[in-house]
Amino acid sequence: MNNKELLARRNKALPQGAATALPVFVEKAVGSEIWDVEGTHYVDFASGIAVNNTGNLHPKVVDAIEKQLKQYAHIGFPVLSCEPYVRLCERLNDLAPIKDAKSTLFTTGAEATENAVKVARYYTSRQGIITFTGSFHGRTQLALAMTGKVQPLRTGVTPSQAGVYQVPFPIPHHGTSESDSLRALDHLFRATIAPDQVAAIVIEPVQGEGGFYQASPVFMRELREICTRHSICLIVDEVQSGFGRTGKFFAVEHSGVQPDLIAIGKAMGGGLPLSGLIGRSDVIDAPPPGFLGGTFAGNPLACAAANAVLDIIEEERLLDRAEQVGKRISAFLHDLKGTPGVLPLGDIRGLGAMVAFEIVAQLGTHTPDAEATKRVAARAKELGLLLLPCGYYGNTIRISAALNISDDVLETGLSRLASALKA
Repeated sequence: MNNKELLARRNKALPQGAATALPVFVEKAVGSEIWDVEGTHYVDFASGIAVNNTGNLHPKVVDAIEKQLKQYAHIGFPVLSCEPYVRLCERLNDLAPIKDAKSTLFTTGAEATENAVKVARYYTSRQGIITFTGSFHGRTQLALAMTGKVQPLRTGVTPSQAGVYQVPFPIPHHGTSESDSLRALDHLFRATIAPDQVAAIVIEPVQGEGGFYQASPVFMRELREICTRHSICLIVDEVQSGFGRTGKFFAVEHSGVQPDLIAIGKAMGGGLPLSGLIGRSDVIDAPPPGFLGGTFAGNPLACAAANAVLDIIEEERLLDRAEQVGKRISAFLHDLKGTPGVLPLGDIRGLGAMVAFEIVAQLGTHTPDAEATKRVAARAKELGLLLLPCGYYGNTIRISAALNISDDVLETGLSRLASALKA
């Protein structure tokens, strides 16, 4: 079968809402390289949407899954306990920038963010939730209401969750300063919902789908102070930015801020579906038994994989490697910017190996060019490079290479990126 034949079968069997960015069917994936059913080679700068931080099929992850599979594959944690789940939570508690932390596990990132809100509402006996424009917290109903980006996530869908409010995320080069964001929050408190009715402020320290825009340490500390002053829970969504992606285990660590709850997911399962919620003990321990969980939450195979991922991050010093990879990508982009024959690049930003750049209408401006961005991603695919466009303005290319990508594969990917960016 070739890609065209498989695509015809796919289109017949699946609804158009279940979209796939590229018409490519995978035959094999190892590390940071992928081969499709026609034998075409790709360098993977998408990592399964920032899931494969330790690469595809890392031998230690495969070995951990195989060993667990020989013991048991599923027990249903709400019915019976298993040691891999407990061990993973113990390790997450030690890693989290939260004193006296406790953790619980789920399956998807949306479950993690929704349960964070559920816990905050129970703990505070309040209903109000504040999120930010450009945010992405999941595709389920509450998570979608918290998400601050319409196209394509909320197209034709009116958010139906009461008590969810948004303020602008600070993006200075697009006209919204940190002072503007804090002023908007103050207006919200004065005109729409009083602080004593707000259960939580939810923020991605580095926005994912929104475009890898970063909340500065100063801004994060301001939010922490506001939350503390008004007894509001500060929830950080680290589903995309966690597990070493930014050069620290959690992106919030760059600010020195201690949140009340951390939602995690994506990279933690090493390719298997797994997410979690870490929280201050008095907050996350407040709800009664049965309040948290799910049939497949904390599946033993996924927990075994996640424990292997933690081993790999430590043993292979992937936090340091994330910094090295990010610096190389950023330096390459800065060298490319303004080069004759290259599309005009705008803002280039990165925290560790969470790097992004904007494509603009004219060099020296910040006017978004979303159509050119789509063309670059399509051209990159033709050249054997997997890229994901994103961003509040649709003009951002995000690079989420595996943290353990080899230098040779990284350079091959960057070379193909340079070719894709030719005007």
